[in-house]
Amino acid sequence: MRPVLSEGVSLRTRFVLLSCALVGAVGLVAQASASQLIARNASNTKLAVNAKGTAMVTYSVRGKVTHLLAWGAVNARTRPSSNSSKIKQMKLKLDYSGGWKHRKLVWKTFKDGCQPYDGPELAWLVAACKAPNGSYWALQTWQTALPNLGMAPWLAKQKTWWLHLSHWTGDLPKLEVYTDWVYSGRFQEVFGRYTYKGVGVRGFGTTKYGDPTDGYGRLLYLDTFNSSYGPGWLRENSFVPHGPPGMFCYGFFPHNPYVGGYAHPPGIPNRKRGPGTGEQYRITVEGPGVTPDVMWQGAGLHQYNANNPSDVDLEHQMNGTLDSIRGSWTKCRKH
Repeated sequence: MRPVLSEGVSLRTRFVLLSCALVGAVGLVAQASASQLIARNASNTKLAVNAKGTAMVTYSVRGKVTHLLAWGAVNARTRPSSNSSKIKQMKLKLDYSGGWKHRKLVWKTFKDGCQPYDGPELAWLVAACKAPNGSYWALQTWQTALPNLGMAPWLAKQKTWWLHLSHWTGDLPKLEVYTDWVYSGRFQEVFGRYTYKGVGVRGFGTTKYGDPTDGYGRLLYLDTFNSSYGPGWLRENSFVPHGPPGMFCYGFFPHNPYVGGYAHPPGIPNRKRGPGTGEQYRITVEGPGVTPDVMWQGAGLHQYNANNPSDVDLEHQMNGTLDSIRGSWTKCRKH
């Protein structure tokens, strides 16, 4: 089992003695408020926004058409400075009836005032527009629930494409990611920080398996490309940013799917998988509050060579970057 630490981070038992915070989350995550989850496996998706600031998302799932109305939230709150989660994170109000439950079929007379989108580039984009008041709305979709450790989905819910709705003004949340080696070059690692308005994105706690327990925590989903697991993009793991920096550090170690609460299909061998090092890596994370999801993608590393000055220089540089991000935070100290 993974003991839960403060600041919303959990450590795998077998790596507790490592000072690098190796965090993982398993299974489906309960959606509190984020670039808000509104549907799964949606098609024929359209986005409209009226002059009152209400968005309408029209989509189909298994042939059923839905006219979803959304309003009442923009951007995100940074984590309260007090150690209390009573101040709730931003969350959109949703009406899946298209107005019928308010005795008025709003969707039939909805006047779209969307202007062409001129905001920042977004990953996984389905549709986006600039509202009459100058704010932005966007729809993004990606496979959020893929199983970890490079396992192919064996359940229908693991294959679903989740549709996320966001509403914001100003800058997007910022995801900084770096790659280096750890433990004298034996393993590759990704590390970095996730911030919004200069403040680390972090929650107030996690479950014993590392899932956020409040509206402020977020999972970073790490995928690996053409890895030891097989060709193409596969999910390596998921973990939370933690501490005041909103930082993370994940080492590519072998993991046993039978240890630590990982979901796994029947009959899979009871032995370690990986490490899942690949040619490329990407991390996707849901935006805090109702801000958009953001994604980073970069090249993987080769095997470390202590006799190669370029490898030594890169490792030294990245160690300095890690220490600069970490500051006085107690985790992620291992180089």
